[in-house]
Amino acid sequence: MSQGRKGEAIDVLSRLAASPDQRTPEVESLIQERLREIEESLARESAGGPFRFAELLQGGPLGNFRRVLLACGVNVMQQFTGANMINYLAPVVYENTMGLSRNLSLILGGCTAITYFVASFIPLWTVDRFGRRVLLMFSATGLSTCFLLAAVLLSVGTKSAAYGATAMVFIFQIFLGIGFLPIPWLYPAEVSHTRIRAYTSAISSFVNWMCVFAVVEMTPPAIDQIGWRVFVIFAVLNACWVPIVYAFFPETANLSLEDVDHLFEKGGITGGVWGAPGGRTVIAHSDRIAGPGVSQARNDEEKLTETQGNIEHVERSSRDSASAEHRK
Repeated sequence: MSQGRKGEAIDVLSRLAASPDQRTPEVESLIQERLREIEESLARESAGGPFRFAELLQGGPLGNFRRVLLACGVNVMQQFTGANMINYLAPVVYENTMGLSRNLSLILGGCTAITYFVASFIPLWTVDRFGRRVLLMFSATGLSTCFLLAAVLLSVGTKSAAYGATAMVFIFQIFLGIGFLPIPWLYPAEVSHTRIRAYTSAISSFVNWMCVFAVVEMTPPAIDQIGWRVFVIFAVLNACWVPIVYAFFPETANLSLEDVDHLFEKGGITGGVWGAPGGRTVIAHSDRIAGPGVSQARNDEEKLTETQGNIEHVERSSRDSASAEHRK
C-alpha cells in the first residue's frame, strides 16, 4: 500500500481471508474494512511530510521514542544474557572456568555450537503459539537458572561438578533458542510503524552489535579475574529481564500493524502492556478475517434478523388490535 500497489494489497488480504469458493459478502466487507484501516494508518504516518530523525524522539499517540527504546532494549537484554560469552568463547570458558583440558574444551565448544544450531529451530513451533512476552520471560528464567546452577557446581571445585556445569551450559543453549535467540530480531520490526521501521531496526541492530563487542571484550578479563563467578553476574542479569519484560514490553504476536499502533495509543511507558490496546479488543491475525470476523458479521446479521422479527411482531400485533377494534 505504501508503494501504491493497492491491487496487490487487496489480493493478499483476499488470500488471507478465505479461498475463492468460501468468499462471502461478510468476508468481502471485512477485507474492505482492513484495507481502510491500512490506508488510514499510512495517511496518519505520512502526514508529517518527509521523515526527520527528530521523529524518533517523539512521544504522543504514535509513541516513537518508546518503540525505539523497546527495540534497543530487547537487543541489549539479548547480549547481556551471556549468550555470546558461550557462543564466542566456549572453549575458553570450559578450559579457564571449569578446568577441562584444551582438547576436550575444543570438542565441547563444537558440541555447544551444534546445540545452539538445533535449538534455533524451536521457535518455528513456539514463537507465534505462545507469544513474545511469555517466551522471553520463560527463556530468561531458564537462562538465569542454568548459570546459577553452573556457578554453584563450579564453586565445589571437583571434576564431576565441572561436568555438571558443562551440562548446564548445553541446557542454557536450549533456553536461549526458545526465546532470547529469535525474538530480539523480530521485535523491533513488529513494534515499529512503517514510517520509522527501517530506522528503528537499523538502530537496534547497531545497539546489538555494540553490546556484542562489549560482552566479548569484557568476558575474557572477567574470567581471568573472577573465574566461575562471571556466571553469577549473568545469572543476576537474566533474572532482572523477567520483571522488565513483564512490566514494559507489550505483546505483538498475531497482531496486524494497525493493531500494534493501538498498543501505544494509551501513552506512558506501560500503556497497552496488560489491557486491551487502544480501548478495543485486538483479535489474532489468523482469526481476524476468517474466524471471529466472520462470526461477528454473522452475529450482526443474526441481531439484525432478530430486530426485524421484533418489528414484524409489533406490526402484526398492531394490525390484529386494529382488526379487533374494527369488528367491535
